[in-house]
Amino acid sequence: MTFRWNRLLAGALCTLAAAGLAAPAHAADYPERPIRLVLPYPPGGPTDLLARVVAMEMSQSLGQQVVVDNRPGASGMIGAEAVARAKPDGYTFLANASLHVINPTIYPEMRYDALQDFAPITQLADVPLVLVVPANGTIRSVQDVVASAKARDGGLSFGSAGTASSQQLAGESFRMATGLPMLHVPYKGSAPALADLIGGQLDFMFDSMPSAMPFIQSGQLRAIAVTTPQRVPALPDVPTVAESGYPGFAISTWYGFWAPQGTPEEIVQTLSEHAARALALPQVKERYASMGAQPVGSSPADFAAYQAREMEKWADVVRRAGIEMATP
Repeated sequence: MTFRWNRLLAGALCTLAAAGLAAPAHAADYPERPIRLVLPYPPGGPTDLLARVVAMEMSQSLGQQVVVDNRPGASGMIGAEAVARAKPDGYTFLANASLHVINPTIYPEMRYDALQDFAPITQLADVPLVLVVPANGTIRSVQDVVASAKARDGGLSFGSAGTASSQQLAGESFRMATGLPMLHVPYKGSAPALADLIGGQLDFMFDSMPSAMPFIQSGQLRAIAVTTPQRVPALPDVPTVAESGYPGFAISTWYGFWAPQGTPEEIVQTLSEHAARALALPQVKERYASMGAQPVGSSPADFAAYQAREMEKWADVVRRAGIEMATP
């Protein structure tokens, strides 16, 4: 009996040991196939531009391609929901802007929880917004925007990447600061809004620098102010909104990666480390600097705490801006 018990115990111990060895081996093999990165906006917008640079470098370091999947619509919620519902195996993750934590402050019946249904991976970057106008127009300063709004019945129109986006919140904050009527026109991302701005269908726009910079550099758009407290190195001759007559005006946006909730912690950590490694590369730093973006590369824990604080902050801004609740 004793001999039989010893054999059973030995067998059980061997099984447990094998199981203990199997988990690290499985984690070490990740990834074994291409990974899908969902971008909830059209190609060419700031989220797309910033994420693609990092995704390309992660493909090299991970040894598997990170495939970009653009799924625009509903202020980024279509793509985000697809990731929230995806299998939490490390082969699907999300790139999104700070709109990810702003949407819950304005939409009462979202089909996912922006905090509970996602595992934060890392914050990619912090980015100032830039106030841009058509280069062939007569507006050359913040003062010109104000004068034009006063002179036109109904005021001026401004575009954004979607309802409650940082672009809209910047525009609404500017409207409140000036006390002038301004019409907000939401789009499904920055790219189509910028196209209409260049075409003269909009009067101005606060946009993230990564998506606006190519059009500023090509001469299609004119940058007349930035939303940070200090001027930015990428546009040293462009004044801040604050120094243009509106002290205290300061708004920026940020971008990050999320996995579906339930994704194994070791895989989330692997993705975070590879993203941070990419953000530290000289060529990525140079590319981000050219777009006016400051790389971050935070840990999953730090990013989780940061996004919770941001949601609370933006909820207050949405309330003060009087943005109406809507159904997605």
